[in-house]
Amino acid sequence: MKLPVKAGLAAFASTLLLSGLVLAQTNSHVQSLRGSDLDTTLPAPDLFQQQQGREVRNYRQQPPLIPHSMEQYQIDLRTNQCLSCHDWTNAGDRGAPTLSMTHYLDRDGTQLDTVAGTRWFCNQCHVPQADAPALVDNTFEPSASR
Repeated sequence: MKLPVKAGLAAFASTLLLSGLVLAQTNSHVQSLRGSDLDTTLPAPDLFQQQQGREVRNYRQQPPLIPHSMEQYQIDLRTNQCLSCHDWTNAGDRGAPTLSMTHYLDRDGTQLDTVAGTRWFCNQCHVPQADAPALVDNTFEPSASR
C-alpha cells in the first residue's frame, strides 16, 4: 500500500475509535465501588476506641494485648518508649507490668541486663486491643473452653 492510503486508513480508524469512546461514555452510567454516586459525600466510618483494662488471653503463651494507645510511641532502632514503663528497672515505680524474663535472653539463652535485640520491636508480637467488629467470620474458641 502506498503512504497516502495508510494515512487515510489510520485517520479513519482513530476517528472511529474516538467516536466509539465518546458514545460509550455518554450512554453508560459510571458507578463507584462504594455503591453511591461519585459526587455523593459519605460519612466517615466509626473510629473504634481503645478498650480499658486487660483482655484475657485466649491460649497459653499468647502475647498480651496492649491496653492503651500506642499512637505517639516511638519504636525504632535507637528508641523504644515502651521500656520507659515496662523495663524491669522502671515497672515497679510506674505500676506497669514487667517484661517477661524471656525478653532479656539472647539467641544463645544468655541472660542480658537490657532487652534483647530480638525482642526490641514490641508491636511485632503485641497489638493494641480495640473494640472493633470482626473483619471476617470467626469460630475460634479459647483453649480453656474445651
